Amino acid sequence: MKLKGDQQTSRAMNRRLILNMIRANGPMSRADMATRSGLSPAAVTFVVSELLAENILVEGEASLGAPGRRPIPININYAGRLVVGFKLMVGAIDCVLTDLATTPLVSKRVPVPDQSLQSTVEACAAAVGQLLAERAAPTGAQLSGIGIAVPGVIDNGVCRLSHRFGWIDVPIAAMLADLVNVPVWADDDTNAFALAQQLFGLGRHHRTVGALAIGAGISCAVVIDGSVHRGANGAAGKLGHSIYDPTGPLCECGRRGCLQTFFSEPALVKRWREEKGVPGDVDRHDMLAAAQSGDETALNLLREAGEGIGRFLGGFCNTIDPEVIVGGGEAVTFGDYLFEPMRDALRRHAMWTPPPITPDWADDSWARGAAALATQRLFDFESRPGETGGVA
Repeated sequence: MKLKGDQQTSRAMNRRLILNMIRANGPMSRADMATRSGLSPAAVTFVVSELLAENILVEGEASLGAPGRRPIPININYAGRLVVGFKLMVGAIDCVLTDLATTPLVSKRVPVPDQSLQSTVEACAAAVGQLLAERAAPTGAQLSGIGIAVPGVIDNGVCRLSHRFGWIDVPIAAMLADLVNVPVWADDDTNAFALAQQLFGLGRHHRTVGALAIGAGISCAVVIDGSVHRGANGAAGKLGHSIYDPTGPLCECGRRGCLQTFFSEPALVKRWREEKGVPGDVDRHDMLAAAQSGDETALNLLREAGEGIGRFLGGFCNTIDPEVIVGGGEAVTFGDYLFEPMRDALRRHAMWTPPPITPDWADDSWARGAAALATQRLFDFESRPGETGGVA
């Protein structure tokens, strides 16, 4: 029996199939698309014509040297649309305007006077206009969507819980959409980082990817078969709230001894500062410089952090079996002083040969991850503004 909506569903699936095939493989001819996808040439022609008319795809120059009719390569028109990404932090927002490939066009950090929802949403709305005004060469490309990366548990565009901001059940995506009049999507910041890695980053050619974030907190999102796994309540990946020592410091979540109370970037700097008795205005760069000069306190703390996080990553790998783990966050600054003991610990605690841990050194990966929340929705034409969801 033919169900109502089958034709529309098939159309959406074919659009996603072709868009993501081009995204993964680069420009392709219509004939190549038909061969690789298994779709009929007529179906490919219909979808490509539709996407060309919408300025989502663009035709290139016909290839030279081929006998007969020369195939015309089709590519995604990455410059044809714009997206904005916001990475929310305490006291500030990292903002980026990108094309559909999340290539940064304008980046900035804007201060936020307080952690209230209203102040945050208003700062984001104001930043949209600033980003568009600062484009070096304005074109006809229109803003198509906005992504917000929030440290917390996000479900269908609603921040169900953010310890860092003190938010409970706040519809941040819908609130911003009302102010800017474009679709807005929200997700956990590490999920957004993982999505960016899967779409255009170091995880692009892998089916199962771990995205380890060591910054103000610690988390490890996972991409499985091309989709970010969010869990039943949007709370997957909270590695930093695993109990490392139940007698340890009080965590923002209200429990004691979470992994991130020992080894988040602020926790490491604080422990080094207190053990060395150095002034309170030092940062991770000072700690790195100390490690590079042979400071035993800094070296031991980074070794302890690498071993501690690596032990929990072993359990993660035994459960998920990722092909690669991409590292991000402020603690990437510590480089191999942190990652080498982490790799050693992972080798000891993983059941099988562990995946490589590959740091992402790009400063803008987090805001670009937020932009990817909007970008991936343009590859998934069944989405609705304000929701989170998997990669098409």
